[in-house]
Amino acid sequence: MITAPAPTLQPEPSAPPGRWQQLWREAVRDPAELLGLLGLDELAGRLSPEAGRQFPLRVPRGFVGRMRHGDPHDPLLRQVLPLDDEDRQVPGFGLDAVGDLAAGGGTGVIHKYQGRVLLVATGSCAVHCRYCFRRHYPYAEQTAAAANWREALDYLAADTSVSEVLLSGGDPLSLSTAKLAEFTTALARLPHVRRLRLHTRLPVVLPERVDQELQAWLAGLPWPVVVVIHANHGNEIDQDVSAALARLRDTGAHLLNQAVLLRGVNDSLPALAGLSERLFAAGVLPYYLHQLDRVAGTAHFEVPDDRARELHEALAASLPGYLVPRLVREVAGAPAKTPL
Repeated sequence: MITAPAPTLQPEPSAPPGRWQQLWREAVRDPAELLGLLGLDELAGRLSPEAGRQFPLRVPRGFVGRMRHGDPHDPLLRQVLPLDDEDRQVPGFGLDAVGDLAAGGGTGVIHKYQGRVLLVATGSCAVHCRYCFRRHYPYAEQTAAAANWREALDYLAADTSVSEVLLSGGDPLSLSTAKLAEFTTALARLPHVRRLRLHTRLPVVLPERVDQELQAWLAGLPWPVVVVIHANHGNEIDQDVSAALARLRDTGAHLLNQAVLLRGVNDSLPALAGLSERLFAAGVLPYYLHQLDRVAGTAHFEVPDDRARELHEALAASLPGYLVPRLVREVAGAPAKTPL
């Protein structure tokens, strides 16, 4: 008997060119509108106008669509809604908790660790996470993409000990692909650079960003590329995000995830285990679980260290080792992330 051949699975198509910029422009920026979309007008009295002015709301509508309607405790909503909790002044919470400014090596250049240099490529992000450790960073004066990346490239050319370059922000994928290619074309002239790493939340909050142009750029780079995405809860990873991550993997990039341990978001074993399982199903390995960086306005997200260790031990007892991220804290001036 002749059987029919198995159907060929076709990869998910990329978004049309320019689609992600349009969705970026359509992001929700009004906290009252966000509450109205979710049927949570009763939370309006807890909004902080001051926090909203200092660090404005921005959240793509596709990410809003993953939030649970009518649930004031939704873990995705909690990450973006500017509440009056942010107005509390808490000792030990400052403007530069991880020592970025002290480690500056030029415009947008942060050199903390041996052999690695991080470039704050841009201050733009598709989503404004309330726990962001760079929410007070002086982006207006400190972005590496300024002046055609010249100062950053000069710094990298002068230090031949640098073998890995990290593009961060803000979010480097908020730049156009042409602007990113401008940098990597020049970077390819430095023979001592052997790896490129991208730290980005856009494939999670705006998966349409992973379009054909971005894929072609990544696939054509001359180094091994690591893309470190940022998801904190399994509910962030839906079918569209999984398809975007598959498109990233198709370029040959290695995919890792960084999460932040956040009270009221993922400070439970089911939430952390669910995140690891969802990540692995999407082809991403859990990398770091960060303790909160103690930045002003974020104290309400902090999980005590003892509870963090307890959760991490429970996670290690529940999952295979490759699904257990390393529990770490970034300490200003330390030569590496500090394990807890």
